[in-house]
Amino acid sequence: MRAWWRNWALRARHAMQGGKVLKIFGSSKPDHPMADIKEARKIVEQIPGNDSLKAIDEMFHWLESVRTVEGFKPEYRAELVQLIDDAAQVHARKLSREYLSAPRLSKFQEGRLWGAIHEFWKQSALAFATCIDLHATGAKGAEALKPLMPLLTVRALRALATQMKWQYLRYGPFEEPLWGVFAKIYALAESNKYAQTQVTPYASVPGESSAEQEFLRAVMLSASSPDSLLPLEMEIAERLIAHVSTSFTLVLEQQPDIAYWIDLATSQPPLRVARPPQHAPTLRFFAAGRAEQDLERLIQTVKATNALPSGVNLGGTYDPQTVLAVLRHLAMYWSSKPPARRSPRHNVKSRLKVTHGFDGVLEVLAPEKSLDFDESLIESWIVENVSAGGFGAAIPQFKGDWLRIGALVGLQPEGGDNWLIGIVRRLNRESAQQGAVGIQTLARRGQTMQLWPEGGTAGRDSDLGVLLDMAAPNGSPEVELLLRAGALVAGQNLEYQRDGKTFLLLTTAVEESGEDYDRVRFRQMMRDTGE
Repeated sequence: MRAWWRNWALRARHAMQGGKVLKIFGSSKPDHPMADIKEARKIVEQIPGNDSLKAIDEMFHWLESVRTVEGFKPEYRAELVQLIDDAAQVHARKLSREYLSAPRLSKFQEGRLWGAIHEFWKQSALAFATCIDLHATGAKGAEALKPLMPLLTVRALRALATQMKWQYLRYGPFEEPLWGVFAKIYALAESNKYAQTQVTPYASVPGESSAEQEFLRAVMLSASSPDSLLPLEMEIAERLIAHVSTSFTLVLEQQPDIAYWIDLATSQPPLRVARPPQHAPTLRFFAAGRAEQDLERLIQTVKATNALPSGVNLGGTYDPQTVLAVLRHLAMYWSSKPPARRSPRHNVKSRLKVTHGFDGVLEVLAPEKSLDFDESLIESWIVENVSAGGFGAAIPQFKGDWLRIGALVGLQPEGGDNWLIGIVRRLNRESAQQGAVGIQTLARRGQTMQLWPEGGTAGRDSDLGVLLDMAAPNGSPEVELLLRAGALVAGQNLEYQRDGKTFLLLTTAVEESGEDYDRVRFRQMMRDTGE
């Protein structure tokens, strides 16, 4: 970044921090490096393209300056915002792929990447919203923006929705005003009769959209329980939603098959229709509509061919089974009938000891076999509701960065002596330090077992596993175990001993794979020793 721009940026920042809009000597032309379009294009072209993190950082600062400096004519301000936003897209996509494809980023790397991407979309959304606001409030010269309003609105809504998505990817905390701004911009498009006007959002990316489609894409993602999806699954879900967005339904009045609603006059996110909301002209009801059938056809195709149709663009190549799991998740939440709870939930308040990871579970189930068990690593959560299948808990303070969807946890209720085993299925960060989780219970009491490959030797070839069903060894033909990730070789069977007898475990299915564990179902049979 050039020294002239750095000096100008410092003056601009001081002015903004003082609650002022920068204006030097009352000149008709703003004191800004991009006051001339040729110079603006040159500045954008000179931003280094070989470091996307630095490039995106420069661009969101340019967006901020263009948005806040006084003196630009509305039409020219909109031109600059589009110019910078266009140039930033390739870097935003590259950083997004890097964030989502990395198997495990350090906390510093994750924070740096996430911060840059989120801040870019925030500044992009604010810049487009500012242009729209100039037209909506009748600012001087803003009538020239009228032909641009469908395009500016689509890009504003997409930037706001993408900002929200990046907050989903971290499971919060969520910025409360976002839905209010999003709803107002869409409501303006409706009232001015351009909500359904088709435009090409980005010349470099094929495809058209409208304000209504962008609105539906955002509310349908919100309605799809993103807090129970892994980041990569969330990305796939967003792409699938975009693919079928023209099939969604949006109406003014509640109908029997309409599952969700939103009030354009509030800052509340979409809600499922549990009971009819009080009638208001700002209510909008929406549902999957024909997209349910679109989704079902995709599910059947992936099941039959183990591949996605060529016309479905997910922005990358993903394991078909991962895509199939996301398709089924969307189908469940898009149904006009809400996902039924398997058992009633009861409100409680009690403390809960928590350990995490495969090794953490082994240590609390068999502390005598652990050489480095550290009691200080045990966390304390607060149970808020319980059911036969799991419970919800509040987290007073996040410790470390281990907590994520799919994490394995060991849990001991206050006053109890047994450790439950569960998996984190839902996560919501209410602040940087506090949040809430939904846990699926896998077992009320786990049991460690010495296991070894078929034909191996007990002791020498053994590794510990966790039996999830205590009653299984006493006669059940099928058992479910937790194994260390990668411990089971494809096609391999395992053995264990009990009461002097050897049992063979025949692999039936890998039910789930987490970061450090595999949950595997086996059929068991007693070995015939020939005696």
